[in-house]
Amino acid sequence: MSCSRRRFIVGIGVLAAGSTLAEKLLARTMNVNGIRYGMIHDESRCIGCTACIDACREVNQVPVGVSRLEIVRSEPIGQFPEVKYRFFRHSCQHCDDAPCVHVCPTGASFIDAASGIVDVNPDLCVGCQYCIAACPYRVRFIHPVSKTADKCDFCRKTNLRQGKQPACVLSCPTKALTFGNLDDPHSDISRLLQQKTTYRYKIALGTRPKMYRVPFKYGETSQ
Repeated sequence: MSCSRRRFIVGIGVLAAGSTLAEKLLARTMNVNGIRYGMIHDESRCIGCTACIDACREVNQVPVGVSRLEIVRSEPIGQFPEVKYRFFRHSCQHCDDAPCVHVCPTGASFIDAASGIVDVNPDLCVGCQYCIAACPYRVRFIHPVSKTADKCDFCRKTNLRQGKQPACVLSCPTKALTFGNLDDPHSDISRLLQQKTTYRYKIALGTRPKMYRVPFKYGETSQ
């Protein structure tokens, strides 16, 4: 075998190995269908009006006493009359590596292959609450009517099915919420992630949440 031919074969092997590695990395970061929905909550725009909570409750028929979404107000920051408040969105993070999915004994908790959304199939849920215990974000609850696990699903079965944005996004008067496909570099959410400094909550846990946040401008931001 000539030296040039040997180099050619070795080169082909390196390219093949590199291609396989690239495909594996791509599979870990992107959905098969090229759609992986996420959301940005701009804490510098949020005014804590809770219109998002009301819209979520109405569109998804969430009973009184439980909530798929909460807006948590901080302690006062600064001195009157310049006092400020930070508003923190408390809802499902739609993790790419979701603990709730891993612990579910029946497969009721799952990541939707078409959208990357973490959801619950009430027909399979037995109400064991393993997912509630496993979720580090404490965003799941037992639905008082169906007695099954429930949480934010980005309106997958309501607004998204109708070709609309999630109810919380449509209702926000200050445009503090941006929703879209994280795997589309031309989507509004991808462009905003390139333009703004963002953080993700409890990212050190390795859950890879798809809820991003533009940090509040005043005081400290805990992660």
